[in-house]
Amino acid sequence: MKTYWNTNNGLKQLNEWQPNCWIQMTCPTEDEQREIEERFSIPDYFLSDISDTDERARYEYDDGWMLIILRIPYVKEIRSRTPYTTVPLGIIHKRDVTITVCFYETNMMIDFVSYQQKRAEGFTDYVDMIFRLFLSSAVWYLKRLKQISTLIDKAKRNLDHEVNNESLIGLSRLQDSLTYFNTSIRGNENLLAKLKFKLQVDELDADLIEDVNIEMSQARETTSIYSDILESTMDTYSSIINNNMNTVMRTLTSVSILMMFPTLIASLFGMNLINGMEQSSYGFLIALVISVVVSGLCWWIFRRRRLI
Repeated sequence: MKTYWNTNNGLKQLNEWQPNCWIQMTCPTEDEQREIEERFSIPDYFLSDISDTDERARYEYDDGWMLIILRIPYVKEIRSRTPYTTVPLGIIHKRDVTITVCFYETNMMIDFVSYQQKRAEGFTDYVDMIFRLFLSSAVWYLKRLKQISTLIDKAKRNLDHEVNNESLIGLSRLQDSLTYFNTSIRGNENLLAKLKFKLQVDELDADLIEDVNIEMSQARETTSIYSDILESTMDTYSSIINNNMNTVMRTLTSVSILMMFPTLIASLFGMNLINGMEQSSYGFLIALVISVVVSGLCWWIFRRRRLI
């Protein structure tokens, strides 16, 4: 989908391209990609780089065109292996042409457009727009981190009642998501530090960059904290599982030992040898009593040593 926005006094949708407008491309088709490349003579590898989900945050210049790739948060299906991940957002600029390309429909971009329309101020220039996208991504990282925190607390409550595989797998998936977030946020911070010296930054942009740095730092620190908490939680429940397994194995071993004594006594008295009780009518009862007494004594010893 391709949308043209007038950014002078708030965002107003246009029917066709005009100089200095913003071209927003979300999940573009092959025809739309080909049209944009041919119309503005964009380097053909720009869009292919943006479509790569593993593309790192970076910038580069080619034939007067500038490409900026920013990593933004993205939510997959809740049953996905990694429900929270990051995807690349590409910003392409040259003179009076500014294009953003994202091959995923994200809540961040929907909210970004809605907020700028309510703000009704537009962008002073393309630099202002770029740093506002940085700010929006940092804010959305924090929003997603709050959701991850809620899921962690829910999983921990479930594990407090019963240690089950589903909750442990859920925590493992959230750990993967935090790893993606941490890597992407650090990449965005490094990219921002470089762009401060590459773009024409004025005083207003400097204030905006400071806000972005604050939000980015908070997002990075929050990600690190949640990651440490999650790692500690996983280690704790892993120790609990191992301890429970050791308790079960110890109990089973103790029961096996207790059952061994009646079997041993029955085997001794059951051998085809003279033992003095061949003619006794109380032979079975005597063997049974001895088995019970020996097993009871062994059970008492195990209880004192807390082996059962």
